[in-house]
Amino acid sequence: MKNNTVILLVFALFGWMLCAATMGIGMAVTSIENALIIHAIAAPCFFSAISMVYFSRYKYLSPLKTALVFLGFVIGMDFFVVALLINHSLDMFTSFLGTWLPFTLIFLSTWITGEIVNRSQLHHDSGNGK
Repeated sequence: MKNNTVILLVFALFGWMLCAATMGIGMAVTSIENALIIHAIAAPCFFSAISMVYFSRYKYLSPLKTALVFLGFVIGMDFFVVALLINHSLDMFTSFLGTWLPFTLIFLSTWITGEIVNRSQLHHDSGNGK
């Protein structure tokens, strides 16, 4: 596996782990509905921050492709690890608040952050005569 791919997947894994920790802690200290709401708010914040670092330092892929990789990784981990290994059920995929809203927000926050960082760097570079 190329180093670029490893770096990209490490960023995706870090985001997924933050989301998993949010759900784990949330379910331990509050109701499942509150945990899901907190997760739906936190997930795009996590992925925006991770994307900001990724696009500032690496940006191996375009914002759209990076958003697709991050989303695909999260979906894969949720399917294989959470649904199949932990829950032994695919019921989580019937929840808009628990699954589909966070997936959508992870994708959008990654894509939008990448576009903003790329435009900012382009503007910064053009202002320096580059």
